Amino acid sequence: MSRRLVSLTLDTLEDLPRPCRQCVHWELDPVSADRACAAGDPGLEKEAWVSQTLLEWGSCGKLAYVDGMPAGFVMYAPPAYVPRSMAFPTSPVSADAALLMTAHVVAPFAGGGLGRMLVQGVARDLTKRGIKAIEAFGDAKFGDEGDPAGGCVAPADFFLSVGFKTVRPHPRYPRLRLELRTALSWKSDVEYALEKLLGSMSPETLLRPVRPAPATRSTGG
Repeated sequence: MSRRLVSLTLDTLEDLPRPCRQCVHWELDPVSADRACAAGDPGLEKEAWVSQTLLEWGSCGKLAYVDGMPAGFVMYAPPAYVPRSMAFPTSPVSADAALLMTAHVVAPFAGGGLGRMLVQGVARDLTKRGIKAIEAFGDAKFGDEGDPAGGCVAPADFFLSVGFKTVRPHPRYPRLRLELRTALSWKSDVEYALEKLLGSMSPETLLRPVRPAPATRSTGG
């Protein structure tokens, strides 16, 4: 089974599950989101948000594929790009953190470590960009009937399971934080170091054949 992680682009945006592709819960303030849904095509607003964020800030999402099939995704951005972030009772997000807006793993692939893989991918990206932490609003009652967020807020238990700590408790929407200096496992740190090492080498260096060691004449004993 092959697993790979790719950055969210306008092309890979089409691989999000359809309900998520059409959801603008995070990207717009509540009034604008209701207006976009009433207009009938909130997917256009989501595409516009992704396009603007990519141009102004850079990568804002990761997708995981298993054997070529879209299996999960996360989206993240500075809180200034996420109008909904100010609507939570535990806001605001800390000034030194990016906001992990949502995380989702497709049901057939749940429980296989993809959530942790996605979060580590975000951690590696943000570490390279000089950001110190990831914060998220978790749903402590995820799946309850009458969920006002419609499942757009990931379970608080998920964030806790991948290393986040609660920084502001709340019975429904606690704010959680992951320090990036502790987010990467030893394996991920090695992969990051190797990536930097390989990135510093020229293709000629990488492809140059290794010369065999010169033959030495053996002497009889």
